Amino acid sequence: QVHLAESGGGLVQAGGSLKLSCAASGNTWSINHIAWYRQAPGNQRELVATITNDGRADVAHSVKARVTISRDSAKNTVYLQISSLKPEDTAVYYCFADLIGKPTEFGSWGRGTQVTVSS
Repeated sequence: QVHLAESGGGLVQAGGSLKLSCAASGNTWSINHIAWYRQAPGNQRELVATITNDGRADVAHSVKARVTISRDSAKNTVYLQISSLKPEDTAVYYCFADLIGKPTEFGSWGRGTQVTVSS
């Protein structure tokens, strides 16, 4: 089993930046890739970025210019850096671990971290 813990959220003014962390524990060897999602009130959860276990990163087109995903393999931690924050970035940010050889629905979710951007 893989456990994920997000941190780094908070209240920030528009134009600022945040670096979110997703720390993985447990059977981290079984992780295929880790993804960051976000969900704003009343909206569906949307994919923000992914990074594979060999370091290949992909970021959603809508935030590509402002978001960087990275990882520290030694710490089993994935980071999401968001710059030039906008009020529409306000959401709960979740990380998700897709597991090797398992269907997506068997992946692991963290509990999320709230990001609130004030105008």
